[in-house]
Amino acid sequence: GCCRLLCKPSALAQHLVRSLGRSAALRGGRWPWPRWPQLQMLQQLLQPPEPEPVVARELLQLSDAGLVALDWLVGPWGAVGGGGGASSPVLLLIPNAAGKVTGGLLQLGLRALERGFIPVIFNRRGHNGCPLTTPRLQPFGDPGDLREAVTYVRCRHPSASLLAVSEGSGSGLLLAYLGESGSSSRLAAAACLSPIFRGRDWFEAAMPWLYEWPLLLHLKQGLSRYAGSLAEAVDMDRLLGSRSLRELEESLFCRTRSRPTSWEVYWERNEPLRDADEAAVPVLCLCSADDPVRGPPARSLPMELFRSSPYFFLLLTPRGGHCGFPRRAPGRCWGHEAVLEYFRAMAEFLRTEERRKGLPRPR
Repeated sequence: GCCRLLCKPSALAQHLVRSLGRSAALRGGRWPWPRWPQLQMLQQLLQPPEPEPVVARELLQLSDAGLVALDWLVGPWGAVGGGGGASSPVLLLIPNAAGKVTGGLLQLGLRALERGFIPVIFNRRGHNGCPLTTPRLQPFGDPGDLREAVTYVRCRHPSASLLAVSEGSGSGLLLAYLGESGSSSRLAAAACLSPIFRGRDWFEAAMPWLYEWPLLLHLKQGLSRYAGSLAEAVDMDRLLGSRSLRELEESLFCRTRSRPTSWEVYWERNEPLRDADEAAVPVLCLCSADDPVRGPPARSLPMELFRSSPYFFLLLTPRGGHCGFPRRAPGRCWGHEAVLEYFRAMAEFLRTEERRKGLPRPR
């Protein structure tokens, strides 16, 4: 359709152009309100998945005794290819920074399950019902907990390809992990749906209240459950009285009782692209020009990164809202189909390269 793939020329880029060009997902039907990205965003946030997925939760204890939750999508059993096999690719799903598992993210997990993937949702400390056993949460771009979770998933599925996809502001965590880990990330490929590339600018800019207030209330509701545990580390009155996501982020991670820091220093350590030059895994970033949450493309998309790095690919569409990318088929998002087609094309390219070079498959 009107999508453009912006990247540095390479054999992999040519392969992706051919594969995505043949994909029916990018020729999807028209959306009835193409110029109303706010409606597309509300649909993505509020529409429940069809059918309702069955989830098996696993709590993973980290090195500092903290807990993260891994939600394995195991049903409905009627899904074609549901369950996967020992060597089926594992797809790690990363929700937005508020921990909100949207209907869109669950729908992506169901589509992946139908195609033989093993989908699992990564829930940060204290998010989505995960118990908070330490008086600290995970900063915006700190990949430490994610690294331990990836190591565990790799040990549990040693013969499977490990893939990751993030949604919205959750992409800050995935991008930071890829940059900090470099060639040791253990991932075969990654994708970001409507990513937030510049964390500080995003928090400082005015966001649509339709997005900010529901996420702010969602975060406060979750944090209020741990008011007693967190009181020794942060000012809970200030935290629960926050009137914006920026105020809440500052209260949680900058104005702490034990180790306070400045807003500037916090972002030096947590900007998603601070180590982007070290990334060594192909990353597809699916963005729309009318995204009301990320902001105008001219100031929110790092075009130079896509021109210079052979690992970053930008699939840019004129319309799609924030994580919306809807089409008329019920419960369908063409962005999900494009991401799954990208993963299929990546696996095909890697197999071809292994045969061409005579390389043994990694153990």
